[in-house]
Amino acid sequence: MKRIGIISDTHGYWDERYVTYLEPCDEIWHAGDIGTTELADRLAEIRPLRAVCGNIDGGDLRRMFPEVLRFKCEEVDVLMKHIGGYPGRYDPSIRAKIFSNPPQLFISGHSHILKIKYDKTLNLLHINPGAAGIQGWQAERTIVRLTIEGNKFTDCEVITLGTHTT
Repeated sequence: MKRIGIISDTHGYWDERYVTYLEPCDEIWHAGDIGTTELADRLAEIRPLRAVCGNIDGGDLRRMFPEVLRFKCEEVDVLMKHIGGYPGRYDPSIRAKIFSNPPQLFISGHSHILKIKYDKTLNLLHINPGAAGIQGWQAERTIVRLTIEGNKFTDCEVITLGTHTT
């Protein structure tokens, strides 16, 4: 059993509550637009970090993290890409990969829109944790936590960090 903290679009913004909410997890997955290597290092000090680079991430972060990451967690096949779209509207840059070999869990960021949606056609769970940083137009800053046990997802929760001013 693994407890996963899923975060995206921090844009270099550090919130001490990241420690509070991510420390109880076994791993942290960042879906891109990390912003700074310092932020990535601080997250990795909390728990092991898996991440993909996003469109705002510079050369150092692009050397640290791939654009697309595919891995196994427990018995679940996971695919992560910053710009990924969502069920019914996958981004063209990842659509062929998703359709030719669907993962069981697809994580993306970029839109700053929190979305947890099951794709019945491909039999996969899609999670966009929204944005945890203060850049962008989103009303609320969010993180998602999820438990993976074998090939099952449980205890999915959305954590609201507040608005841009909190």
